Amino acid sequence: MARANAFYAQSGGVTAVINASACGVIETARQHKDRIGKLYAGRNGILGALNEELIDTGRESARSVAGLRSTPSGAFGSCRYKLKSLEENRREYERLIQVFQAHDIRFFFYNGGGDSQDTANKVAQLGSSLGYPITCIGIPKTVDNDLPLTDCCPGFGSVAKYVAVSTREAGLDVASMCETSTKVFVLETMGRHAGWIAAAAALAQDEPGDPPHIILLPEVPFQRRRFLARVKDTVERCGYCVIVVSEGAQYPDGRFVAEAGTRDAFGHTQLGGVAPTIANMVKEALGYKYHWAVADYLQRAARHIASGTDVAQAYAVGKAAVEFALAGKNAVMPTIVRKSDKPYRWSIGEAPLSRVANKERKMPKRFISADGFGITTAARRYLAPLIEGEDYPSYRNGLPQYVRLKNQLVAKKLPPFRV
Repeated sequence: MARANAFYAQSGGVTAVINASACGVIETARQHKDRIGKLYAGRNGILGALNEELIDTGRESARSVAGLRSTPSGAFGSCRYKLKSLEENRREYERLIQVFQAHDIRFFFYNGGGDSQDTANKVAQLGSSLGYPITCIGIPKTVDNDLPLTDCCPGFGSVAKYVAVSTREAGLDVASMCETSTKVFVLETMGRHAGWIAAAAALAQDEPGDPPHIILLPEVPFQRRRFLARVKDTVERCGYCVIVVSEGAQYPDGRFVAEAGTRDAFGHTQLGGVAPTIANMVKEALGYKYHWAVADYLQRAARHIASGTDVAQAYAVGKAAVEFALAGKNAVMPTIVRKSDKPYRWSIGEAPLSRVANKERKMPKRFISADGFGITTAARRYLAPLIEGEDYPSYRNGLPQYVRLKNQLVAKKLPPFRV
């Protein structure tokens, strides 16, 4: 295969470890200069290709690239922009081909979740439909842990660790104050249709009766009367009640408990405010003093407490993406394959993008406790290894030190394009 250039882009909500995947891509590409010439990164995801805003990663020092492994967020900028089908918007695909041709790009690496893998799959089809040979590899990333065909998703383990740690610490706080003050604490986590993040809070428990006492999952229809009865019983037994609720908690009829009435750029229902909704419900029915918190961006940006396992896996899928492309593979995504639980062992596998795109993996019933308010031993066995290990960034003056790249754009060769 002749030497050609490559394009890498980050997509969707960023994570504490997506830059570790970028590090894996860049460092591996640099080891194969005989096959890969320049590696460009898209400024703000796929929009970087459409707008011909290409960042030359070759202008970054080896030290800066290595620093990406311990830096949160998306170093090149991300976006929530989903390409429509070739039939619906042919001009965008033709634009991608024009940009790729102009810059001799033959390798495409797209780092994102389900919608992003759909985009990657569509781009992979460009070679046959528009007559331009392009090798496309999807790189998994999502805090929601809802991609199919992979044991877990890079980004999830670190969020799971953050939520479990926060639940344990907040639980101790509430327990110490419940006699004369707060009786109920509610923590809201991300998770639109899958409750993996909220479920991970259960790892905070050491003994029966430890918080969280109630976990509200999207997979279990929310029943107000039954929930309030459990809160009342918990406070009477333990003196306080810690509740972890997924943003996607919904009623039996499918309505979200905290639906905002708007939609995001991918067309998904905009959610927000389930924690105060639940807390007010408790206050009105039972009169307990409460506090609530929304982890929001904090849970996915917390690189200072990232899971060592998660960091290693994020780097590994980035590295594997380049190796897959050089091996002639196309329209596939590196996956995590679990070999054993104890000791936890894993390896890299692969899955066709056509079987990953636009598919959500929810928590299986065997992971949800019979009463619907917690998780099973099987779930704990699955979750526990994913938060193991510490991979602290370097600190200076009491604060973690993160990399800021130059992100220098290359000269444009084409007329402007309006998205």
